[in-house]
Amino acid sequence: MGIPATPGSLYELALTHRSFAFEAELTEHNERLEFLGDAILGAVVTDLIFRSYPDLTEGEMARLRASVVNTVALAEVARTLELGPHIRLGKGEESSGGRDKASLLADTFEAVVGAAYLDRGQEAVNAFLVPIFTGMLAEVVASGGGHDPKTALQELAVKNRSGRPSYRLASSGPDHDKRFTAEVYVGDRLHGAGSGRSKKEAEQNAAREALALLADAPEGGPRAAGDEGGAGSQNGGTGSAGPQDKRGAVSARAS
Repeated sequence: MGIPATPGSLYELALTHRSFAFEAELTEHNERLEFLGDAILGAVVTDLIFRSYPDLTEGEMARLRASVVNTVALAEVARTLELGPHIRLGKGEESSGGRDKASLLADTFEAVVGAAYLDRGQEAVNAFLVPIFTGMLAEVVASGGGHDPKTALQELAVKNRSGRPSYRLASSGPDHDKRFTAEVYVGDRLHGAGSGRSKKEAEQNAAREALALLADAPEGGPRAAGDEGGAGSQNGGTGSAGPQDKRGAVSARAS
């Protein structure tokens, strides 16, 4: 946001995780600002949807908002803003890869929004947030969804009579820095792959990749991702999933 987190400022507080506060014996951390920022962000995005999409019903507006105001989406915004390197973390959280954890990044972004609101007011916050979320909402609408990627993929697959998506997961790395990879199948065919620091993030990224393939599928049915050098060939096909993972898990609405 171009705002220096000078010592003692609201912005330094917004970047202070509870693990750092505990180790440094500080009395404050960023969770109160996160609470405020969550409310401000929700109001800004709700207003933007209301004004930009007058034909949507209440339920459609709620789903559209949820597709851009969620942990995975906000973590991506935080990564784009390069917030991770500036977060003040305790040693334990640092060693467990906290700087790139989706939940931690999303919470910190909300805290920074809260700090900006207190310091600069609603108008300045709107000027910063509206361009970001205008683009994010337009991408969701263009892809035909007002849902998170997993839910949108499930609805599209059912609409195309392709069967319900299932996910096969694998993990790698030590417990303190575990990475997950997911492959999504529609029927018995691989359509996308993704990775992340949590199972949910990996599945959402796999579903996002599969959405484009299914959306462009001919009427005869979607091609498998590996048919033309897609996700299957780029990510090693089904070989990354172990015997237990190959049972898959039926997709459900992400919380």
